[in-house]
Amino acid sequence: MRIAKRVEGLPPYLFAELDKRVAAKRAEGADVISLGVGDPDLPTPPHIVEALREAALDPSTHRYPSYYGMPELRRAIADYYDRRFGVTLDPETEVLPLIGSKEGIAHLATAFVDPGDRALVADPGYPVYGIGTILAGGEPVSLPLTAEHRFLPDFDAVDVPPSTKLLWIGYPSNPTAAVAEADTLERTVRFGADHDLLVCHDAAYAEITFDGYVAPSILQIPGAKHVAVEFGSLSKTYNMTGWRIGYVVGNAEAIRMLGVVKTNIDSGIFDAVQRAGIAALTGPQDHVEQMRAIYQKRRDLIVSALAEAGIDLEPPLGSIYVWVPAPAGRTSVDFAAELLDEAAVVVAPGTGYGPHGEGYIRISLSVPDDRLQEAATRLRERLR
Repeated sequence: MRIAKRVEGLPPYLFAELDKRVAAKRAEGADVISLGVGDPDLPTPPHIVEALREAALDPSTHRYPSYYGMPELRRAIADYYDRRFGVTLDPETEVLPLIGSKEGIAHLATAFVDPGDRALVADPGYPVYGIGTILAGGEPVSLPLTAEHRFLPDFDAVDVPPSTKLLWIGYPSNPTAAVAEADTLERTVRFGADHDLLVCHDAAYAEITFDGYVAPSILQIPGAKHVAVEFGSLSKTYNMTGWRIGYVVGNAEAIRMLGVVKTNIDSGIFDAVQRAGIAALTGPQDHVEQMRAIYQKRRDLIVSALAEAGIDLEPPLGSIYVWVPAPAGRTSVDFAAELLDEAAVVVAPGTGYGPHGEGYIRISLSVPDDRLQEAATRLRERLR
């Protein structure tokens, strides 16, 4: 048996490795609290669950779904963009539902990257940006995001190698929790146009923001549809990570080509889940504000505990993460291992998100309040 080189050379997926470490520690009898994975602990709103239940009882949903998603779902996504961002989308050509945004992010490179081509990838950033590039036979090239520039791209310092096709960014950011204002997105669109790049913006956390900050869409920028697509997800906004439903919107040709890839490798989203997605996007939205309040309370708890331990942070304005510098002299992996071994708290080492993640760990806020309180106490005592 000979394994493909593209797979043999892949690094282990970060969260799969974290699961193994948690299991091993728990097998030793430790009361492990995992702050490593961004999987919301809050339930899916009841009206969405009810929409799924009703749809699953309808035999018409039991057959193959449309490759391109229900027209009603595409319209619901377009209507959301109109309400939320003032962006007009053609549901037929500028909207494509996905089996979770991760699926579309991973497959987009297949439509654009030939062997030897390159993609500029946010570093640190969501690992799938680079993995999708590698699986397509391309080479991910680091787009450094540093504390000096508030984890935003410094395009004046970026060299674009030959045969670069894609540019990957995402705000509010996973993992850094950095946020971008419209001027950053304007520079990104201009940079993409100047270098003939397809700009890919990951907006999975656009609705999880704090302290009055409202996340913009890159498609609000004039000319963005000529060069950009934006990925969205129902996973974090509606606590639907296990349901696997997301979307990509924007440049019609990019949407069309990703659709060509998908029609050849998957058969679409279960219709009952699509109907639930319509209920999510068109139904009551009260839970979103309640969810923001819960995450903000949790953010403040962790930031306060770290401050008491001597690590002062500016409270992040978006996402469900806190990006924490490791103590001087400790690598990301060493610091994460210490917290697991000595405090039974799992965090994600920053290097799992790219070389420029060295020196940081990522803390997820997606655990129940009482467990987060206990984790905060352990972190405070361990770090003092």
